[in-house]
Amino acid sequence: MEELIAKRYVKALLEVISTEQKFSFSEVFNAISSLFDDENISEKINSPLISSTKKVNFIVDRIKDADSTLVNFIKILGENDRLDLIPIISKSLNQELQKESNNYDGVVTSSNTLSDADIADLQESLKKYTGSTIKLTQVQSDLEGIKVAVEDLGIEVNFSKQRVKEQLIDFITKSL
Repeated sequence: MEELIAKRYVKALLEVISTEQKFSFSEVFNAISSLFDDENISEKINSPLISSTKKVNFIVDRIKDADSTLVNFIKILGENDRLDLIPIISKSLNQELQKESNNYDGVVTSSNTLSDADIADLQESLKKYTGSTIKLTQVQSDLEGIKVAVEDLGIEVNFSKQRVKEQLIDFITKSL
């Protein structure tokens, strides 16, 4: 539900700002949404005991050289008690910018460190498959195999030893 509301705000914001402003607003919203990672700040913004004006001023004071459109947007969020949507708005705005530029971020998860050439090959394969430029970052885990995920495109590819074993056992039992 919150994501639907946030997407409406993002859509309205994107209609009134220029292309140059989109990227600067995205950076500002990313910075503001990182404030919500602090439990004390998040608690203050969600508190019904603190007035909306104080909450808006708290957020606006954190923005250096803020554009008047951005300040007004945050004030509108405050007037409608929607300041808690800022992290979701930030994520949604980033998704829209990725969609417009056709550039996406993805994650490669594996137990072994992949070489830069292997990651470049994966990126190229995904580009052929999706038609989009995808920048992959590697995360190490205890997964025996490899998992590639591009959340914004809804892509998740998983090659694991356990899964291959299960499929092989399944195939053998069905053929008997």
